[in-house]
Amino acid sequence: MTTLAYAVRDSRTMLRRNLKHMLRYPSLTIMLIAQPVLFLLLFVYVFGGTMGAGLPGGGGRDAYLGYVAPAILVITVSSVALSIAIYAAKDATEGIIDRFRTMPIARSSVLTGLVAAAVVQTAFAVTVVLGLALALGYRPDAGVPGWLGAIGILTLLAIALTWLCVALGLAAGSVETASNTPMFLMIMPFLSSAFVPTDSMSTGLAWVAEHQPFTPVIDTLRAFLDGRDPGSDAVWAIGWCLLVTVLCFAWSRRLFSKVRAG
Repeated sequence: MTTLAYAVRDSRTMLRRNLKHMLRYPSLTIMLIAQPVLFLLLFVYVFGGTMGAGLPGGGGRDAYLGYVAPAILVITVSSVALSIAIYAAKDATEGIIDRFRTMPIARSSVLTGLVAAAVVQTAFAVTVVLGLALALGYRPDAGVPGWLGAIGILTLLAIALTWLCVALGLAAGSVETASNTPMFLMIMPFLSSAFVPTDSMSTGLAWVAEHQPFTPVIDTLRAFLDGRDPGSDAVWAIGWCLLVTVLCFAWSRRLFSKVRAG
């Protein structure tokens, strides 16, 4: 068996391990899904009528549901990623990583298994939130290419944010710190085009919103689900996701090699 085959086999084992952990603590998954669900209901039923009227071309609650639903899906990805920092910190501080180092397994499999499990958990959470949005009346106009594009950009974002949270978890030093460090991922969407168009913001805030990673990702997802060409937004979205993935993968590998149980 080749080195790559061993790494794939060990990564599958770690994937099963992390999925079992997630199944044993379903309350965390429920909480992670509950947050974007609450945002969806809040912004549609409390603010939707007023904010929908302010969209280009006007509209009401239904129009705002179509505008905000893609943003809530992105927030769902961020919400799930937060939990991965906790899992990574837990492994780093409880000595399990040191134990894995004594076993004849591919070291890369410990982190790749965690990331793969997070992507599976993200897919489940996104499906639940999308199902609720459809039940509320959201009707995407995407064809097959649009749906494939939407799945692709959500997957890239999930991988990027997961590697970022793995690094933050390994660097945290404690589970408590790891639970708070990635919270900026839930704040940044509020400073983007998630809930209102950037041209409705003040000049300085609009500049920040237009030049942060979440805006092109949300605009790209929104375009795919609306059946439109995302144009340059897709280039920026993919570029941001790849950049974060590469940098945080390298950072995670470096931190992993230095982990010692506290």
